[in-house]
Amino acid sequence: MEHDFWHERWSKKEIGFHEGSVNKYLYDHWPELSGGGTEGVLVPLCGKAHDMWWLHDRGHPVIGVELSEIACKDFFAEAGEKAMVHPSEPFTTFEHGSLQLWCGDFFQLVPDDLRHIRLVYDRAALIALPQSMRKPYVDHLTAVIPDGTRILLITLDYNAKITGPPFNVSDDEVHELYSADYDIKRVLTNTLASDNPFTKRKGLASATESVFQLTKR
Repeated sequence: MEHDFWHERWSKKEIGFHEGSVNKYLYDHWPELSGGGTEGVLVPLCGKAHDMWWLHDRGHPVIGVELSEIACKDFFAEAGEKAMVHPSEPFTTFEHGSLQLWCGDFFQLVPDDLRHIRLVYDRAALIALPQSMRKPYVDHLTAVIPDGTRILLITLDYNAKITGPPFNVSDDEVHELYSADYDIKRVLTNTLASDNPFTKRKGLASATESVFQLTKR
């Protein structure tokens, strides 16, 4: 999806994809993934997710990568926190202690940027991308994170045509995208009924969320 699409969504506040609280799967499954440690975390296509404060509060250095400057500014303003802003290329950095938002294009990351990262949290990156962009996203992520990095991946699958994000990503597609370079463990599948807020808003009979733990070989 083009940059203009996301800039327009944020400028118009068309951000139904934004969760206003900590994701329940992060809360339930992060301790197993992290082993209780405080290693560096990458949150790609992070928006202004509250999840980053949750990770930061547990001692993790966090790098969130987000295209929209509006999202980066809102993230700190809504928490009543100030950030030091470091304009640069290809990323402008918003920094609050060990929590940083890198405002710019995810595909501009290079391995040296993430040499301290050992964990990745992906709730809204893969499912935010149309099918044509998912393999380039996974390929680039694989190229820039160190071997041994563990990923908590949350996906959404439904049987309907919806023109915008979040897109449906099946379990089979997860294996197609990641199996060449990652060990894959599905830890949860949860069916969302028609009265769930997401399925109700989208007019879906049902949808399925899956949670995966991935380890880069």
